[in-house]
Amino acid sequence: MRLIYDLSLPSLASLLAEWGEPSFRARQVWQGLYQHFYNSPGQFTNLPASLRAKLAEQLQFTALSPISQLASRDGNTLKTLFRLHDDLAIEAVLMRYGDPASSGAERSRDAAPNASTVPLDYARGSARRGRRTLCISTQVGCAMGCVFCATGQMGFKRHLSSGEIVAQVMYYARQLHEKGEKVTNVVVMGMGEPFHNYDNTMAAIDRLNDPQGYNFGARRFTISTVGLAPMIRRFASEKRQVNLAISLHAADDELRASMLPVNKKYPLDEVLAACRDYIAATGRRVTFEWALIRDVNDMPEQARMLATKLHGRFGDAQHRLLCHVNIIPLNPTQGYPGQPTTRQRAEKFKEILEQAGVACTIRLRRGIEIRAGCGQLVGLV
Repeated sequence: MRLIYDLSLPSLASLLAEWGEPSFRARQVWQGLYQHFYNSPGQFTNLPASLRAKLAEQLQFTALSPISQLASRDGNTLKTLFRLHDDLAIEAVLMRYGDPASSGAERSRDAAPNASTVPLDYARGSARRGRRTLCISTQVGCAMGCVFCATGQMGFKRHLSSGEIVAQVMYYARQLHEKGEKVTNVVVMGMGEPFHNYDNTMAAIDRLNDPQGYNFGARRFTISTVGLAPMIRRFASEKRQVNLAISLHAADDELRASMLPVNKKYPLDEVLAACRDYIAATGRRVTFEWALIRDVNDMPEQARMLATKLHGRFGDAQHRLLCHVNIIPLNPTQGYPGQPTTRQRAEKFKEILEQAGVACTIRLRRGIEIRAGCGQLVGLV
């Protein structure tokens, strides 16, 4: 049975036309799904009973079945484990910013338990007030094999369909709507490599962006890749307004390849060249993600090498990448022995980049104690 969230509006219109329904019915179903958040045929009370029965008979409305939910101690991070139709599972995360509970207590509790943990950068905290950010998945597992990532450690199971990606957003949108809230941002940084599942990921974003449906702005999406250079160039050629983030984590090929095996196929300079092509084609800034691992990639020489890679040997405007670096202390996973950096080393790393003219932020850590942070998601029932 086909999943209704896998259908584009033209596909839905074509299907209903085959059923002998008038053309406006497709729009009614589309708006019911994406504006009223209906998730069963019986809720479409503006449709005739015969059509509701046909929808129930021919189309699947449930893509994800929540198995369990975990909330962080501060209540601002919620991780959901979903079962899929084939009994595989994925995780997705809702992060709240700006609630009354978001206080100094959150900062101390949600960080790693030792005193050397990096402090959180709240310089832009006021801009985040009231944000509801989703971190969604695009695959069951991941084929990239990044050594410090729990999803990579579990290996690759399968791609998610576009509808399974869409359904994660609609699940949380429905929950937030019931509380008078709404999704404000979506980061495609959960389980999987989005550019390995490029067509389904982009189809899902296009469906959610449809102004006649959910109408979620393209600039409110951020998609993250480990650096599949051909896909970065394809993404650039499409001139999308979706934000692009690259998981970098090292400034030389030997170190990066030891952490991210994909670097053997797409070395650092090739990835950065693709990023330059993206910036030239779109005029948009690239974000580089960097998990700071103690005594691995948090040394001053790595920061200096990174600054040179991003801004050129001479630091002139001609060689500079339009970019921002997000650094975050490593989030622990069972399959990797590395430890997060210390406060002092993180601050020094940031200082070196900023002195070289590279914008840098120490990212907010969220939901570490429930394993909802970057690199911690797994789909285990």
